[in-house]
Amino acid sequence: MIPKNQSAIDINALFRKRIGMQVENITFESLSNILEKTAENIPFENLCIIENRTSNITKESLIEKILVKNEGGLCYELNLILYFFLKENGFDAALIGGVIYNNDIKKYQKLGRTHVVILVTYKEQKYLIDTGFGGNLPLKPVPLTEESVSSKNGEFRVKRVNGEYGDYVFEMRLKHRDTDWKIGYAFDTKKSISDLSEINMIQKIIAEHKDSPFNKSPLITRLTGGGNLILTNNSFTQRTEGVVSKETIDSMKFKELLKQHFGM
Repeated sequence: MIPKNQSAIDINALFRKRIGMQVENITFESLSNILEKTAENIPFENLCIIENRTSNITKESLIEKILVKNEGGLCYELNLILYFFLKENGFDAALIGGVIYNNDIKKYQKLGRTHVVILVTYKEQKYLIDTGFGGNLPLKPVPLTEESVSSKNGEFRVKRVNGEYGDYVFEMRLKHRDTDWKIGYAFDTKKSISDLSEINMIQKIIAEHKDSPFNKSPLITRLTGGGNLILTNNSFTQRTEGVVSKETIDSMKFKELLKQHFGM
């Protein structure tokens, strides 16, 4: 089972400190601000997998990794820690598995439901919340009504489908990057994640599967006020208001940039 009330005080205080938010009462209207601050302060990164130091995921291990040691994580870590925070603040939230779509080859990935996202129900309406999709974050709750929402990162919507991989599809049109809508992933609202063993299985697939995009080389990214930063083992890319600068780096520069821009 996914634990509910353990470490409530720790996660409340530490999560707010990690993202720089001191608001006492968290409401549905607060979520956009929370999502922006989370995207700008907690990086999407795969260093645990690359460095072969993954461990069993528990509520306590996530608090230690992300909120105490100030590391980041992949979707199943970032959205899980946010899920715990939202539950502690009284939200009706559930975890759902999604299947990522590869727009380059126009096919869904072979890894299965390895993208973990959150569904929040508010006033009888369901909303998708995702803080674990790299630079493709909506930064707002997205209603499951096909209505698009806009943020500084672009436009986003969720469409109802009758597909092989689920009953809804998340679509995006990123600011300064996309002219047409692109599929992000499909998900099935009838198949929620109810046990941490499912999260740990997802981590195992991401860490070991030959088709996993996250077990080949390091990737660290986070959003900024006007764009995003992307660090790999051989390059550092900065996007600011549509302007892209990219530099080639070595291992020493990698460590320097990792600390300077990501606090790791």
